[in-house]
Amino acid sequence: MIARIDVWLKRVPNWAVWLAGFIPLAWLVWLVISNDLGVDPVKEIEHRLGKIALWFLIGGLVITPLRKFVGLNLLRYRRAIGLLAFIYVVLHLMAWAVFDMGLLLSQAANDLFRRPYLIFGISAFILLIPLAITSNKASIRKLGANWRRLHWLVYPAVLLGVVHYLWQMKVIRTEGWIWLAVALLLLATRIKFPKSSR
Repeated sequence: MIARIDVWLKRVPNWAVWLAGFIPLAWLVWLVISNDLGVDPVKEIEHRLGKIALWFLIGGLVITPLRKFVGLNLLRYRRAIGLLAFIYVVLHLMAWAVFDMGLLLSQAANDLFRRPYLIFGISAFILLIPLAITSNKASIRKLGANWRRLHWLVYPAVLLGVVHYLWQMKVIRTEGWIWLAVALLLLATRIKFPKSSR
């Protein structure tokens, strides 16, 4: 069964992944146009974009365990998923900077002190910048083994993103704890234990 799914997925072109990745954004734009985002549309836009970014960040981490434990190889789509995650992080940050802060640096700085969980989100964004810049074949060839080490930054970036998401809740809901548990579980699959020698 897994082998058949794997064969079928290999036929899916990368552009289809990109197209599917922008469906949540298209839906959000429709909700804005139809004025269907509730009493605080700015807050809703920010939260929806942030949550979509987390979906793709977690989705990128799922690819390796799927290949290792299930035998489903989605490596060819990891770059697209990672870049989609970065795009939604950028949109999330822009929504806060433009709609919430009005591009006023002094107001944004005050907001960082008033809501310190924002620092965790911005830190995650900063860690993702070099990953997005080097997500191309030329960078892989140029950096060699250092490319893989550089992209380990995705792990602390995901943790920072999850903490940012949890902290902004007045009361952490079950959904928040599930995000944290899933992130920690996926990171735990990366731990390499030394092989015992006889």
